[in-house]
Amino acid sequence: MKFWAMTFFAVLLALGCTIRQSSSLSGKWVDLSYDFSQETIYWPTSDPFVLDTVFVGITEQGFYYSAYKFCAAEHGGTHIDAPVHFGQGKRPVNEIPLEQLMGPAVVIDVSDKALKNRDYLVGVEDFKAWEQAHGRIPDGAMVFLRTGYGRFWPNREKYMGTAERGPEAVKKLHFPGLAPRAAQWLVENRNIHAVGLDTPSIDYGQSTNFETHQILNGHNIPALENVANLDQLPPTGAWVIALPMKIRGGSGGPVRIIARLPEA
Repeated sequence: MKFWAMTFFAVLLALGCTIRQSSSLSGKWVDLSYDFSQETIYWPTSDPFVLDTVFVGITEQGFYYSAYKFCAAEHGGTHIDAPVHFGQGKRPVNEIPLEQLMGPAVVIDVSDKALKNRDYLVGVEDFKAWEQAHGRIPDGAMVFLRTGYGRFWPNREKYMGTAERGPEAVKKLHFPGLAPRAAQWLVENRNIHAVGLDTPSIDYGQSTNFETHQILNGHNIPALENVANLDQLPPTGAWVIALPMKIRGGSGGPVRIIARLPEA
């Protein structure tokens, strides 16, 4: 083949790749993460998010400069629970495979039930009802549970049952979560990448042994908590990417979650 022909086909191949890449980024994107600030909700026994100013203003050299430092617990705001959080010997946050941090989004909407019962547990019947309407949960899915409690952020009392802090406040937590039996059903019957929801914990507020955490993390499945804007996602068709802060050996950390909505 002559050089000009080889060059022509190479240009066509590159153009095709560019078009495909551009197409994959088209459509509407939704941010599923909350800002980190003094309003960020943390567990009652965790310290709040702190942002300190290092310098803001005009330097001696005459140009503007700003820099800050922050202090934050791993588990607060929109964050990920790495498998090692409740799974001894399982993956820390920096070892979660990239392909497990993305996939097709499945949104199980139980808000009608959960808003009437702060201690609602998402059950196997909820997953089966979703599948009856939308088909089997696909392999590699990012499964999101929409309880409706995202509408209360950042009101701690409405969102998690109490605005109090300290060990005694933990007893007053009331918010929905995933039932252990349903978590077990997921890991035994479906091949999922992660589970997320719009509450502070994948276990409901009154849990004392965090069995759902143990089940999911024990199977190297991370959890995404305090997920924002789930009301903007359809039941199926969106694509989600959840990239956490890469903390070596960490049990979790802040995560930026984005979703690409299906084109009309």
